[in-house]
Amino acid sequence: MATFPLELVTPEQVLLSEPVKSVRVPGIQGSFGVLSGHAPLMTGMTVGLIKVEYENGDLEFIATSGGFVEVTGSKVIILADSAERAEDIDVQRCEAAIARAREQLQSGSAVDYEEALQVLARATNRLKVKQLFTENR
Repeated sequence: MATFPLELVTPEQVLLSEPVKSVRVPGIQGSFGVLSGHAPLMTGMTVGLIKVEYENGDLEFIATSGGFVEVTGSKVIILADSAERAEDIDVQRCEAAIARAREQLQSGSAVDYEEALQVLARATNRLKVKQLFTENR
């Protein structure tokens, strides 16, 4: 299977810059996959899982909170608001964030209801990505 360069960039760092066989991203209209030769595309991303398949067949799972994806004729660039490799996700931190967000939502003490929902979505996503990584080891 042919490969293509993938760059995954966050405001803090270049998280990934390597040739890959495929990448699956959480588009705003649903998750979609990209293989070599994919038609040009630019779209937004939402909270979800980025799944990368490398040349050797290895898979990597990355949690993202959104951003943008550009597919050109020769490469894919992901500009992520945030991105975290599954092996770097701290389960206890995720669980604590989920508990705090749920408490704020249930007690009605959330200063910003929408922000609490977003915190809950991001932490839940990170936990799911970590669990998927653990199951596929």
